[in-house]
Amino acid sequence: MEDVCEGKDFNFAKQEEKILEMWQAMDAFHTQLKKTEGRPEYVFYDGPPFATGLPHYGHILAGTIKDIVTRYQTATGHHVTRRFGWDCHGLPVEYEIDTKLGIKSRDDVLSMGIDNYNEECRSIVMRYSKEWEKVVTRVGRWIDFQNDYKTLDPQYMESVWWVFEQLWEKDLVYLGFKVMPYSTGCKTPLSNFEAGLNYKDVSDPAIIVSFPLKDDMDGGALLAWTTTPWTLPSNLALCVNANFDYAKVRNKTTGAVYILAVSRLSQLPAKKVKADVSNGPHSKSKDSGSKAEGKPKGPQEAKRGGLALDANSYELLETFKGSVLVGKKYQPVFDFFSELSDVAFRVVADNYVTDDSGTGVVHCAPSFGEDDYRVCSDASIIKKGGELIVPVDADGCFTEKIVDFKGRYVKDADKDIISALKAKGRLVSSGNIMHSYPFCWRSDTPLLYRAVPSWFVAVEKIKDQLLENNRQTYWVPDYVKEKRFHNWLENARDWAVSRSRFWGTPLPIWISDDGQEKIIIGSIEKLEKLSGVKVTDIHRHKIDHITIPSGRGPNFGVLRRVDDVFDCWFESGSMPYAYIHYPFENKEFFEGNFPGHFIAEGLDQTRGWFYTLMVLSTALFGKPAFKNLICNGLVLAEDGKKMSKRLKNYPPPMEVVDDYGADALRLYLINSPVVRAEPMRFKKDGVYGVVKDVFLPWYNAYRFLVQNARRLEVEGLNVFRPVEHSKLQTSLNVLDQWINSASESLVQFVRQEMDHYRLYTVVPYLLKFIDNLTNIYVRFNRKRLKGRTGEEDCRMALSTLYHVLLTTCKAMSPFTPFFTEAMYQNLVKVLDSGAEESIHYCSFPEVGGKREERIEQSVTRMTTVIDLARNIRERHNKPLKTPLREMVVVHPDEEFLEDITGKLGEYVREELNVRSVKPCNDPLKYATLRAEPDFSALGKRLGKAMGVVAKEVKSMGQASILAFEKSGEVTFSGHTLQLSEIKVFRQFKLPNGVEKEDMDAAGDGDVLVVLDLRPDETLFEAGVAREIVNRIQKLRKKAGLEPTDTVEVYIKPSEEDETVLTQVVESQAAYIRDAVGSPLLPSHLCPSHAVILASEKFTGISGMSFTINLARPALRFINNALGALCSANEKHVEDVQVYLLSRDYSNLKAEFLSANGKVQVACIEGQTPLDIVLGEHLHLSVGDYFLSMRT
Repeated sequence: MEDVCEGKDFNFAKQEEKILEMWQAMDAFHTQLKKTEGRPEYVFYDGPPFATGLPHYGHILAGTIKDIVTRYQTATGHHVTRRFGWDCHGLPVEYEIDTKLGIKSRDDVLSMGIDNYNEECRSIVMRYSKEWEKVVTRVGRWIDFQNDYKTLDPQYMESVWWVFEQLWEKDLVYLGFKVMPYSTGCKTPLSNFEAGLNYKDVSDPAIIVSFPLKDDMDGGALLAWTTTPWTLPSNLALCVNANFDYAKVRNKTTGAVYILAVSRLSQLPAKKVKADVSNGPHSKSKDSGSKAEGKPKGPQEAKRGGLALDANSYELLETFKGSVLVGKKYQPVFDFFSELSDVAFRVVADNYVTDDSGTGVVHCAPSFGEDDYRVCSDASIIKKGGELIVPVDADGCFTEKIVDFKGRYVKDADKDIISALKAKGRLVSSGNIMHSYPFCWRSDTPLLYRAVPSWFVAVEKIKDQLLENNRQTYWVPDYVKEKRFHNWLENARDWAVSRSRFWGTPLPIWISDDGQEKIIIGSIEKLEKLSGVKVTDIHRHKIDHITIPSGRGPNFGVLRRVDDVFDCWFESGSMPYAYIHYPFENKEFFEGNFPGHFIAEGLDQTRGWFYTLMVLSTALFGKPAFKNLICNGLVLAEDGKKMSKRLKNYPPPMEVVDDYGADALRLYLINSPVVRAEPMRFKKDGVYGVVKDVFLPWYNAYRFLVQNARRLEVEGLNVFRPVEHSKLQTSLNVLDQWINSASESLVQFVRQEMDHYRLYTVVPYLLKFIDNLTNIYVRFNRKRLKGRTGEEDCRMALSTLYHVLLTTCKAMSPFTPFFTEAMYQNLVKVLDSGAEESIHYCSFPEVGGKREERIEQSVTRMTTVIDLARNIRERHNKPLKTPLREMVVVHPDEEFLEDITGKLGEYVREELNVRSVKPCNDPLKYATLRAEPDFSALGKRLGKAMGVVAKEVKSMGQASILAFEKSGEVTFSGHTLQLSEIKVFRQFKLPNGVEKEDMDAAGDGDVLVVLDLRPDETLFEAGVAREIVNRIQKLRKKAGLEPTDTVEVYIKPSEEDETVLTQVVESQAAYIRDAVGSPLLPSHLCPSHAVILASEKFTGISGMSFTINLARPALRFINNALGALCSANEKHVEDVQVYLLSRDYSNLKAEFLSANGKVQVACIEGQTPLDIVLGEHLHLSVGDYFLSMRT
């Protein structure tokens, strides 16, 4: 393995760029696809974005989710085709071109020519495709841009035609009306997006109109409030809410009887009080105020459900439910639609009527309100798919149908309509409202909501099947499926799929001039056959001129295509078929792999792509389009607002990637509420936190392995080769057993969670695993990993760490593709053969290794014990350097106590600096027990019984609590409570005769730790030794030494402390040697030729002073033996010493070790060759000499 730099010097972003270059050089993604050919297919559908804008965090989030899942599925034995898709049609593209060319109306497009207009659209659809590819690739997503799909491709569009033809043949298509925002200036309907582009504050009339009921014994009239008087000539119904309370009141002055919602009685005009109308926003219905917004308020505003009636002006006659009014006929204001009297002019009910505005009665004109149209259709006042008279023309003027106002622009006619109402005695009150109203962004004229002809898919016919198919799918999180999406399907309305636009897939409907003959074209071949015209492109400007001869004969002329194009949602909903040109190609592949396995997009797609996919697949095949779905939430700016380029309230994505790396960004996004369909506030510091808390500890564990593996070579030992995994499983070391088991648990957990698409649970588990790896396995095993317990044990520990790191890399490679690849490339260099070229070609680790659940639990509890003991030390200002006499661990589990005092005892004693750890399985010896119910767990389940049960739980005695802990359940008042529903607290109880300051305890509800804090002089020397070791380690760090750098450590006590310190060094020699890796040497042994690397004097350490010197290992000559070898020739002795000291130390050491401790020196002039023997004529270090003298 190659050496690696310190974590502080490692640049994650730069390393990722090197990995990208490597992937590109080896064509890694396509190689992976080729390697996995023949495996079971895992079908993933990539929802197509528009390339007319740049990718943002929402795209990166969804792309990361998709990449993680598809990488995982590839690693678990599947072939996963990943093709990027582009949404190329629709309003976003047209909007760009209209803005660029200054197009103000539909006529402007026709004047320039649809062909020129569409080619302008085509020219920009892929404008940012290269930027998309750059960003998507940089964040580590593997997806095919070369073999992408585009909704403008003829093959894609042809499949869309086929989908529509199938719907037609299933009788699921009809021509109806859709109420849409309509621009009279441009003479075209607009999308809701366009309708929101240009709002202005305007003043509009706000009036209350009376509608006398027929056959009402009191002559009562329903009151309706409206801000659009011009819609009243088209009134066909009144709508109430069947569940609301309504009141019938009589005006004491005029005798008029009115009916309105009880909660809206305050809207009645009082004596000499002019109606005052408050502001309110506009809605997409013809009359916002009568629904939920813009409400007038009288001087006595009613509270919801209250009865606020001006007793001076009105008399209450009766109250009743709105359902009583349903079906009653009323006298219309105008008689322009008298031919509909048999079915119209009656009261209907719907829940869209609210009681917090208006009068609780809504006037319905189905040509001018979306809800109005729906309600009248449901009540059979108008026929869905039938003719609808729209008495307003394309210019916004009344047609001849409205005789009294024909030719008048509707908004200009408001005043005259109000005058007519007054003349008819139907105007109860009038005023004005200032509110925000939508204007056309192109012509700057007020928008009208107006019914326009549209082709519909009859979704309501298949609603039950939609709901059933939704039940067959698996969503994360499931509440989006069960609530939001289920409710949307349950209330699904027929889908208007046509748009009066230019740049899109044309509707394949050809109709005769008399409307009697219709042909639906489902393929290019069919169009060519029927028309006799060769077709290569099916955009409007390429096919609008094509006609089809009538099947009834030449006398009936030809059929022409309707003008409309498809809603782009219809195109994207056709993606599972169109992206592979089904059924014209890939028939066997599609039919063997449908529904698709997986999709992922944002929460907004519940009413968008998720919905259209489900509708079309249900209509076509009776199946859902997908099996599994991950739905993400919205990524917000740090201030909680929507991310805005204008406000610049978020850091550019590539800036974050360049600073911290794509892996950190990926983990940050995945480890957040946004993967559970909740919003998240993006914080750049959060990405840095992932680097600090995840990647640096992970990297440091990896670096520690590399350093110590290379150390073996430096010391002249055999190159590191990892021990076979099967042999590692037989290790007797408890921490080897534990980390091997923990890595098996990691693999099992990641598999389990990924198989259930719960990405957000993996990162917290990984965090804990890496924390355990670095702070338990590596930290507690430093001696073994550094070779201080023998070479064989060292290689076993290093091999264990190697295997765990390699396994972790493979398990986490879908999440962090760059970092795991970087580690993998270095780790596999020590393998003889058989390693894959990339980690992303490797199979996901299998679950099947040895698991030690007992030891995993014991180590988890051990970390708790250590944390609790540290807390006690902190409370009493007892630093870890101060040795303590005893710690008692209290727990009822005998196996745990056996582990904590046996296998794990050494680690606990060393980490906490306590002389002994004693077990205690009597929970009452050091504690009293107290039980309390977990209200958060029980409250909802127990309801009103909570109080009684809580009282009984709190009164549990010591024996009852112990029995409950043993059995796992207890019953109170007929309710059985589990362990997770009762909290047991252990309160420390001092043993008899012990003072409070001499002993303390801490617990977590499971284990209790008791520390003996009494001073003990016999522990003094151990405490001083820890202080010395601490200063040596700090000096090493200060000198810039690596953990693998070998040095010799010399100590020089001050004169007055020499006796005591010499005794400490002598008695604690073994501990110091283990801690620093070499013996602590008296300063007088330091040879003159030693190179001093660092020196520092320390004072006031446990009341003493001393100097520490760090030196490079230096040869120690045994002068008497060397003199005898050189026949007492002092010059020859000096020449030998000079020669040996001039040699490179590492090479000389390796030479001695390889020659079994004997090296021949044959370069001394006048001296025969000499055999220098290690241990007889010299030592390789002062430490070796020192230890030999001691033995």
